[in-house]
Amino acid sequence: MSGEVKRLLLLPHIKVQNANALSSPFTIGFPAMTAWLGAVHALQRKLSTDFTNIEFISTAVISHKCDLQVHKGAGDYVNSIIGTGNPLDKSGKRPAFIEEARCHLDISLLIEYSGINKLEEEPFQERLSHNLNSSMKIAGGDILSFSKPELIRVNSEDEASLRKLTRKLMPGYAILERSELMVEAMEQGHDAIDALLDYLAIHHSCEKDENDNVTWLSKRKTAGWIVPIATGFHGITDLGQAKNQRDPETPHRFAESVVTLGEFRMPHKISSIDEILWQYQVEPENNLYLCKQVNS
Repeated sequence: MSGEVKRLLLLPHIKVQNANALSSPFTIGFPAMTAWLGAVHALQRKLSTDFTNIEFISTAVISHKCDLQVHKGAGDYVNSIIGTGNPLDKSGKRPAFIEEARCHLDISLLIEYSGINKLEEEPFQERLSHNLNSSMKIAGGDILSFSKPELIRVNSEDEASLRKLTRKLMPGYAILERSELMVEAMEQGHDAIDALLDYLAIHHSCEKDENDNVTWLSKRKTAGWIVPIATGFHGITDLGQAKNQRDPETPHRFAESVVTLGEFRMPHKISSIDEILWQYQVEPENNLYLCKQVNS
């Protein structure tokens, strides 16, 4: 077969506790894409001390379980965040409470990589497991456990190898970008937040037949499990220096979250591995620092 062969690293069923569920200033739930790509980038930096040519090119995130830490009592209309029991301060009183949305996760990461030869594969997997077992965090949460990492090769023109891979990711849901829905709505004159909410809202309608029997229908604007996702940042100030900034060598700027629409889709429904892979994309002319899909 003459198709492109992708070298993929599968980190299956990583169980993460107390991950950051506040994915943007106004969305709560599955962690932002910047958190996942940031964790993969941090892992690459740790591994590069032993494998100097290693490069993680793109990443897919598959959710097997997301347990949002909220509570809804009897008669409550909305859920409440379950807070942590913070230790007492010096005076013996409870410190000021800051709401921190948390979730427990079971996820798999599929990473396209390069820079590892055949002889390095076994020590690479051992070093990888060591780094995940150490003090590394994912989306601000602690790694409790994970299954054995696998190195996989997938031919883009080989349907059988793709299906063999997607079976390893089931049951689960891969996160995809659906920003084209936002673009289409805004081109028709809708405000961004109105376009977002319109696709998330459940629309109810009813029909009455000739016998006066009423049938209620509930559906969303488009098919699929559509969700809001945070995919990056938009710079709102010029690049410059800030007092007491963490890295004095790197220009600083204030930024706001970029939120768009995404979709959770079962991996067996994809026709190409590029449909679920994400990578960084910087647009300096638009002051955008984004996580974008490979095929977008």
